[in-house]
Amino acid sequence: MNTKKIHPISIAIAWCLAWGNERQPQFDITVLQEMREALRNGQEVPEEVKAIVQQVEELENINDDYFPHTLDELKRKYSNLWNQTNKIGLVYGGVTKVKGYVFESEKLPDIRGASGLLDQINVVDLPVFFNKATESNLYRFHYPKVREWLQSNFPGKNLLAALIPELIIYSCGGNILAFCPPAFVDDLANAIEKRYTYRTLTANSCAVGETFTLLEIRFGLLRDKIEDTFWLEQYQETYENELVESYFGKVVQASSVQDNFKYRKSFNELTTKLAIRFNQRRSGNKTENRPTRRYPSMFETHPYLRRDETEKRSAITQVDHLPGNPYFSESSAIKRQFSDRVKTGKFKNYNWYQEGEDFLDEGWVKKFKSFLENNPEQQKKYAKNHHIENIKIADSLTELGQVSNRYIAYIYADGNNMGGAIQKIRTPQEYQEFSQDVDNATRYSVFLALAENLHPRKLESENDYFIHPFEILTIGGDDILLIVPADKALQIAKTIGEQFENILLKKIEISGVQIKGKNYTLDDNKVENTPRIHRFSEEILEKQQCKLSMSSGVLITAYNTPIYYAENLTSQLMKSAKKYAKLLNEKGYYGGTVDFFTMKSVTMISSNIEDFRKQALTIDKLKLYAAPYTLPELDKFLQSIHALQAAEFPTSQLYQIRSFLERGRRTASLNYYYFCCRLNKGQSTLQSDFEKIWCQAKTNPGKIAPWMYDIKEEKYETIWREMVDLFDLIEFSHNKSPEPSQQETSL
Repeated sequence: MNTKKIHPISIAIAWCLAWGNERQPQFDITVLQEMREALRNGQEVPEEVKAIVQQVEELENINDDYFPHTLDELKRKYSNLWNQTNKIGLVYGGVTKVKGYVFESEKLPDIRGASGLLDQINVVDLPVFFNKATESNLYRFHYPKVREWLQSNFPGKNLLAALIPELIIYSCGGNILAFCPPAFVDDLANAIEKRYTYRTLTANSCAVGETFTLLEIRFGLLRDKIEDTFWLEQYQETYENELVESYFGKVVQASSVQDNFKYRKSFNELTTKLAIRFNQRRSGNKTENRPTRRYPSMFETHPYLRRDETEKRSAITQVDHLPGNPYFSESSAIKRQFSDRVKTGKFKNYNWYQEGEDFLDEGWVKKFKSFLENNPEQQKKYAKNHHIENIKIADSLTELGQVSNRYIAYIYADGNNMGGAIQKIRTPQEYQEFSQDVDNATRYSVFLALAENLHPRKLESENDYFIHPFEILTIGGDDILLIVPADKALQIAKTIGEQFENILLKKIEISGVQIKGKNYTLDDNKVENTPRIHRFSEEILEKQQCKLSMSSGVLITAYNTPIYYAENLTSQLMKSAKKYAKLLNEKGYYGGTVDFFTMKSVTMISSNIEDFRKQALTIDKLKLYAAPYTLPELDKFLQSIHALQAAEFPTSQLYQIRSFLERGRRTASLNYYYFCCRLNKGQSTLQSDFEKIWCQAKTNPGKIAPWMYDIKEEKYETIWREMVDLFDLIEFSHNKSPEPSQQETSL
């Protein structure tokens, strides 16, 4: 039997079916290995498994748009798939309560180590379970250790032999979704949870699994007696029922009833079931035939024992070479020692925690360097005349603050419209391609933003040297958490949002990166010519928009602001930006948004940012702020700040105008125009780049600077306060104003 090359996911399904339902394969293992190689190379498969491969190929060849109106039609058209006795295992798992573990300590090295450790478990260790190795040669000695650990912790389970690389659907963003032979579902889930505990001691993790038939992979959950499954004809009669609606979702138009049912009855329904079971197990509910999660790791202390300085657990070691000779508990020692590896990817001369294993890690900076090496144009922009290998990584937030005028910024970004996109994914192949595309777009949008907006900065010390002026805390799935210099924070956030969409739309090419998923361009009929989406005066026709986008929260604050507190506020800003993006979707804008806040005092906010804005920055029908912004609005906002700087507006007058905002619209406008008339230069620039852009009057062609009128909320708002807050913090390269984003770029 000659066969064509088939998708790796189909190889995984064939492997599970050929293995069978027991721990020992129903065919000799060599037959399964020959089948795998034949399918990978488009060759003839062994005679014993031809019938199985034919079933898998039949499943793969089902048209993406096909959906049976009745179960009789499904049985008649795919009778070979109907009576399926063999099952396929599906496992979903990953880390939980990430922030509680990563931000347990306020020190950057500990945070870096915790984040890098979780990332390595997800991206390196778990794929090794499936005999999959990364491209990096750094881990060549690490792989045998992981396999040995798996074998020793699950002896006699035959787990290593049962798992192959093609079984992984995705492993990124702190989660893994993978197929496996049905007999190993519980073992694999247990191994995932145990690996996190073994490496970290205290990080929470959870994994669940279930078995499904071949037909369910394509058409969702089916009853044991398939004929009894709730199907389209019943749904069309009861879709308005509250119980049915809560499961399948609300039908907006009667014409979309079939589509609503079709998107639910797919592979998406299987992952939803696992997500529900995941939440149940994470909450401590009992799982049959598996160890309980009700009792998390606890480290008892004693009043006469030494405790560590952050977690208050019993200290086991003291580090003489660090400032203050700190004491560490076992879990904090693991973080800090791993952080040493993350910094350089090399061992240090000292090994102060002898019990810890010698794990190495690439670290995000090393990955960033690899990106620069493969993209010389970006390397030239970032490095200028510096040798990348001579640039060091910051040891603390203090060092990042020293090269950033003592102010840094936290950027927390998250993808928009992801849930809606996932709901329309009907096959595991699409799941795999979608996760890889989003992960690539997220990662390389960050690398592009850093390369285009930053350069190595000199750290003034006894031995002056240059450092990378940023810290990548995490990039996973569609999540980003960065620490960057305050003077470039908004430019970086804007570039991330723009390049995320450009990568998915294939407007930009990156060496070694291929977008494999279906078209991410939004349908033209969903794009409306609504010029009032953006609050500036210029009309923009939203065309060729991306279905997915990125919303970011940016907190600009002093370097010594407690990091857990800063992360919490940044998360609030990110959620505010996402809320604004969702609101704009209804108007036809599907792009990114950014919300930012400048906090020059830690005691500035006592509760949360939303309450602070309502109580302190909202007076009757006046809003003394304008955030969040769309990406085009942010571009115009930066242009206005540059105009303000170019006009050399006296700082005292800037703050005086800001103080008059609270006294009413007319008082603030009168003072603004009075001070503008006294400027020696820059009046025309302010008029063109600030007043004309933002301050159009409500009913006539005049200007009402520094205000703008919000038609929807019937309020006056202003960007002046935010401009003044950033006036002495933000910098533009070579004193040039922001230029329009390049729509077509090739790397």
